[in-house]
Formats: sequence, C-alpha cells, structure tokens
Amino acid sequence: MRRSAIRQLTAFIAVLTLVLTTCWVVVGLLVAPIVPGGWRTVLAAALLLTVLPLALFVRQRTSGAYAGRWERLLLFRPFWYAQLAIILCTLAGAAGAVAGLVVGRPGDGGRVLAGAMLLVFALASVWGYVDARRLRLRRVDAMLPDLSPALDGLRVVQLTDLHVGPHTSRRYLRRVLELAQAAQPQLIVVTGDLVDDFPDDVACYARAFGTLAAPLGVYVSVGNHEVYSGWPAVRERLRALPVTVLVNEHRVLEWNGARITLAATGDPAGGHHSASGGVDVNAMLAGVPADVPVIVMAHNPALWPALARCGVAITLSGHTHWGQFAVPRRGWSLAGVFLERAMGAHGENGSLLWIHPGTNYWGIPFRLGTPPEVLELTLRAGGHAPSLRGTDGPLPSG
Repeated sequence: MRRSAIRQLTAFIAVLTLVLTTCWVVVGLLVAPIVPGGWRTVLAAALLLTVLPLALFVRQRTSGAYAGRWERLLLFRPFWYAQLAIILCTLAGAAGAVAGLVVGRPGDGGRVLAGAMLLVFALASVWGYVDARRLRLRRVDAMLPDLSPALDGLRVVQLTDLHVGPHTSRRYLRRVLELAQAAQPQLIVVTGDLVDDFPDDVACYARAFGTLAAPLGVYVSVGNHEVYSGWPAVRERLRALPVTVLVNEHRVLEWNGARITLAATGDPAGGHHSASGGVDVNAMLAGVPADVPVIVMAHNPALWPALARCGVAITLSGHTHWGQFAVPRRGWSLAGVFLERAMGAHGENGSLLWIHPGTNYWGIPFRLGTPPEVLELTLRAGGHAPSLRGTDGPLPSG
C-alpha cells in the first residue's frame, strides 16, 4: 500500500476502534447484569464480532492478501451488520438510561430502548436487503439549448458504484447487464467504484461485464475504491478489457456527423497525480474543442463546482449512494447530512450535475428508499436553459 493509503487506513481504524470500544463498554454496562457469564460473555461477543474481524481486515489491507467469497460473506458482512447494530443500540441505550434516571431506573430504561432498537434494526435490515435487490431503470432527458440537432436522442447509460467482488450475486449482475444493454445506448459510462476492495476483483467485474458494448464504446473512470485497492494494479487489469479507461483525459466522439466530448476526472482520494488516480482538471480539459459540448465522468460530485466553472455541460457522478438511506420526495438522504450535494439533479451557471444512487451497494446489502439504478440519459436539443428532466416522474435533488 502507498504511504498515504496506510495513513488513511490507520486514521480510520483508530477512530473506528475508539468508537466501537466506547459502544461495547456502554452495552456491557447495560447487559452484563442480566446475561449469563456477565462481562465474560460481553467480552467474548466483542472479541468474536469486532476484534477478530477487524484485525483480519487490517492484516489483509496491509499485506495485500485476497479476501475470497466466503470470507467476505461469512466474516466481513456479519462484522458490518454487528457494528451498525452495536452503535445504534449504544445510542438508544444511552438515551434510555438518561430517561430512566427520572424514575431512578437508568439500567432498565437503557435496556428497553436498546432492545427496541435491536428489533427495529433487524426489521430494517430485512427491508433494506429487499430494496438493495430492487434494481430499476431511470430515464432522464438532458435538455441542452445549444446541442446540435444531430445529437438529439443520443442515449448514454451510466453505471456506477458496482463494488463487484467474488461475493457479489452473479444473478444480480446479469440483471444489470441485461438492463443496460436493453436500453440500446450509443454510449456506456462506468463512473468509478467498479471493484470492491482488491485489484483481483477486476476479474469478477470482467466475468460480469466483459460483453458490455455500445456503438461509441464503453468508458471507465476511477473511483475512490480503485484508489484504495491500488490504482496502478487495477488500471493494468482494466486495460485488458474491451473498455477505454479515462483518467484526467478526454475523447472527442462523433455521432451523425456531430461531435461531443467525453472526459473523465481522477478521484480526490488519489491526490493530484494521475498515476495514483488523482485529480487534474486542467489536464483533462486541455485541447477540448471550444464549440463541442462536454460530458464529464466524475465519481465524486464534490468536483462539480470546479467543472461548472470550466463550462462543462453535464457531469455524471456517483460515490454517495444517497447514503443507502433516503427519502427522495423530501430531498433528504443520509449522505446529505455530511455533503452539500448528495443526490439527484443539480444545475448552476448552465452546467448540469447528476448524482447517481449507485447500481449496487457497499458494505452490506442495505438500501432504504433508494434502490439501485441503471441510468438512461438521453440528450435533447432545445429548451430555454439546460435542465435535467425525469421522463418517469420528477427528479430528486438534495
């Protein structure tokens, strides 16, 4: 691993360890008095559900050892479920203990609310699993007043945040492939986070999407998970596939005698060096024809303001997953708590941004209110100002 990646991993593990240690102490205070074995049982649970999986995760990330299908399904997936449950139960238990102080029974109050939270979490996990498999096609028209009539009707399919690994359902990936090809796009873009955590995950991606094709080609850009996995190794494997990998580069494409530019940024996780998957907007746009509309693949939507100032017509992003928990009709998502722009359609100074909710999930198969999508974007000439319009209903923004 690169030194910067090791530093990021170390900081992440340090914060996670502090949070989880605090949570286990709080939960232990609540449940040790009522479970057989008391604190010995609590410590055994913490060792089995948190310490051992976390230690193995760190070992793999630092040594480069590959995590196979069953390791991810039977070890890491329960780990993430358990950590979410322990954090939520800690918050509920602490609130219940404070409320219980009113009647002099903080322990009982904490246990009641923590138990209720655990039940809610179990039910939400089932619902979230179902939502995570409810793949759909979203159709969006991009209205561009200055678009050449020859490009009117050009269809672009966007896939993003596939997070493919040996644990990913092959049946689900076949559905993604079928839905993307059924749209009969002229152009397909995959805007980062193709793989889950390792360079060798590219082989899983290749098995699922090696036949993906479109008349103008299939283009791939880098996401933060490609950077974390080791971008040079991932890039080498991707270039063996029938795709064009773009990082801080552009291509001028021609359709019906008219030209359009497709460009792709790097990802902020890689810093400012293309070789590590980082961002260099100036290099990306160098030599772009002035009279040709530009579509940019930018995994992280935080890059959009800079792209809008450069006159980019459309930016296609992902990364946020809409927090995998959203109420789109209210313009709310869990990701919006942390990000200025977290989902849906945005416009500024004649530049458009679409933040895709992701075509799969990360961590655990859990999505509430934001099922995975394949985007079919159709370019349209006309309108008074650039805009994104949902053909199946209003588009969320947030």
